[in-house]
Amino acid sequence: MVDRAIGALIAVHSISPAAGLDVLREVSQRTGAELDSVADSLMAWALGQPLPEPVRRELEAAVQRHLPGDASDSPG
Repeated sequence: MVDRAIGALIAVHSISPAAGLDVLREVSQRTGAELDSVADSLMAWALGQPLPEPVRRELEAAVQRHLPGDASDSPG
């Protein structure tokens, strides 16, 4: 399910696979939810279900940090 969730992030936000995994990990860490649970929530969202508010909020923030061309992607 994690790989599918990464694929959804790639498709929706045009981020790299590595960034997709980083986003899922960050959301997991910041919400206290297991990585698999975050991935399940994201896939349910892709099928039309609402995201739990903490997951939605952290997902938006994490994606912003990993968008292509974002300064946080630059080394140093």
